[in-house]
Amino acid sequence: MSLGSASLTSLLAGPDGPIEYLTTGSGSPSTVFAHGLAGSIDTTRPFGSGVPGSRTFLHFRGHGASAAPETPWTYAALAAELRAVADTVGAAQALGVSMGAGALCHWLEQEPARFERLVFVIPAVLDRPREDVALERLVAMADRADERDVDGMTELLLLEQPEPVRADRAVRTWCRGQATHLVGTPVSRALRTLPHAVAMDDREALRGVRAPALVLAQEDDPAHPVSVAEQLAGLLPDARLEVLPPGGLMWRHRATVRRLIGLFLTPSTAW
Repeated sequence: MSLGSASLTSLLAGPDGPIEYLTTGSGSPSTVFAHGLAGSIDTTRPFGSGVPGSRTFLHFRGHGASAAPETPWTYAALAAELRAVADTVGAAQALGVSMGAGALCHWLEQEPARFERLVFVIPAVLDRPREDVALERLVAMADRADERDVDGMTELLLLEQPEPVRADRAVRTWCRGQATHLVGTPVSRALRTLPHAVAMDDREALRGVRAPALVLAQEDDPAHPVSVAEQLAGLLPDARLEVLPPGGLMWRHRATVRRLIGLFLTPSTAW
């Protein structure tokens, strides 16, 4: 076990090595949360702050204390890791952020009836490669990670944040903390590989998902275009799309996001 956000995490034997995960709360429903590229358990926990029951957060390969296998960094590999954790804790609900949303889409392509409720936060890709302006910045982040350049990584992470909040002290402190955790780690491999990958082979497979779904997007986020969220919500038979104004989902809209996700992932909530 290791310490994560002042809580004990555990290691699960995954398909390509140990997977670090953390479960908070207890009882039903059981929800699994999947972070984004260069994210972490800590950056994902706020999305579950209003969700009842047991909440399980994982670190994908190369993140946190999870293994960094030599096998390819693909959405199939990420989906297998997500499945290992979700099946272990008996999760009936799932939330994926960006890369985590892609891993969830890949899994649903193979097993559309697995979950009872689904949340996709700022999805970035379905079955067509990304072409956004953030791609070059992600490669630059990989270089900073390999060079152990905390200052350079901090500045690049700041550019990933909405422009109106970049000068906020809390945002700058958060970016530096993330940079400190990322430099010198195998995440650089993911930063070079995954942005050019697709999450699934055929988006039409999502029409077979019957679980209610909530899709959250944000205006003026070139790395996570609203158009992708619109496409995802249009494919899922029972989906609700919420597009929030610019400013950062967890910077300027934390209370709204907490309320939307908390209500949606509460079983007694009418859909």
